[in-house]
Amino acid sequence: MVERLREHYGIRDRRVLDVMLTLPRHLFVPEALESRAYGDHALPIAANQTISQPFIVARMTELLELEGTERVLEIGAGSGYQTAVLAKLAAQVYAIERIAELARQAQARIRSLDIHNATVKCFDGTLGWSAHAPYDRILVAAGAPEVPEPLLTQLKVGGCLVIPVGDTRESQHLVRAIRTEDNYEFEDHGACAFVPLIGHYGWSPESKG
Repeated sequence: MVERLREHYGIRDRRVLDVMLTLPRHLFVPEALESRAYGDHALPIAANQTISQPFIVARMTELLELEGTERVLEIGAGSGYQTAVLAKLAAQVYAIERIAELARQAQARIRSLDIHNATVKCFDGTLGWSAHAPYDRILVAAGAPEVPEPLLTQLKVGGCLVIPVGDTRESQHLVRAIRTEDNYEFEDHGACAFVPLIGHYGWSPESKG
């Protein structure tokens, strides 16, 4: 998996590759799918959600440019795999998952791996987690119609946010937003497809896009 990330997809961040080499991805997928855990694809998990393709996890994490000292907010923890990757690369991770069952399971998996610098809570991720703001980095693992305003305001000056943004629920572009002293700079890092970001500043559960 990691060789493909490096050779085929051009992932260059050595720390990201090292973490994904050692972190047991199969523990974050349903038991029936463990044999496919290291394949080049997303996989279904509980509650009609997915664990992202390894390339997307690596690319989004690489775009954060983590050095190990950062406070990170993650939106859409899912099964907890991306949370665990971030926790191995940053100082502290605060993760939000709107589905209570997934949030409980993600927290349990992370603790079972002796990771103690990540906390998962059930909440509307589009509102962020203001109690621990501002954040050096924010990662959103679900597709939004636009960047949620609360997440932008909870980002530190000089920090960056990585999020899939698109006009429909089915397809997005990976966007990196960098907060400057008086504004935000937005970069487009290519097409992608995520489950929809549901919440007050995202898609409504019944909207079709």
